[in-house]
Amino acid sequence: MDPIEKQTIIHAQKGEKDASSTLYDKYLRKIYDFIYYKTHHTETAEDITSIVFMKAWKSIGTFKGEYFSAWLYCIARNAVIDHYRTSRAHSNIDDAWDLSNNEDVSADADTKLKVQNIQEYIKKLSSTERDILIMRIWQDMPYKEIAEIINKSEGNCKVIFGRTIKKLKEQMPSAAFMALVLNLYG
Repeated sequence: MDPIEKQTIIHAQKGEKDASSTLYDKYLRKIYDFIYYKTHHTETAEDITSIVFMKAWKSIGTFKGEYFSAWLYCIARNAVIDHYRTSRAHSNIDDAWDLSNNEDVSADADTKLKVQNIQEYIKKLSSTERDILIMRIWQDMPYKEIAEIINKSEGNCKVIFGRTIKKLKEQMPSAAFMALVLNLYG
């Protein structure tokens, strides 16, 4: 963790509102995007994001880790699970996953088709594979942070990611896979 963020967290733990605002501004979009990828619904993502930050500020004194973002993502992940558990709107809590719906995709028909194609293949992945894929590709998170969030080793996350990419490459048409790769490396 960089020294400036560490100091900001210490100030936030002392109850300084400016420090909390700084952390909020830094992580709001990332946490919201993560939740949106899991819920597919703007208002739900906004509500859960608010809950995440309220829980974070309420328990910020307990943060002692190396990655503040990983701590927030854990809170977000649990909040999404709680949402699905209480709403019972989804048959399997672990199957709530990523990629926005077609309303948020560019008007380009080719892009829509590729995204739909990618979604169909990603639906077939396990929840752990999807979470790692989301955090690595769309959230651009380092493996060390992902490992802390999903409670697995960094090496295990790398292996799961590699196997997931290999599986997708074998199963997906080349155009859809290239769209995924371009998102990964583009």
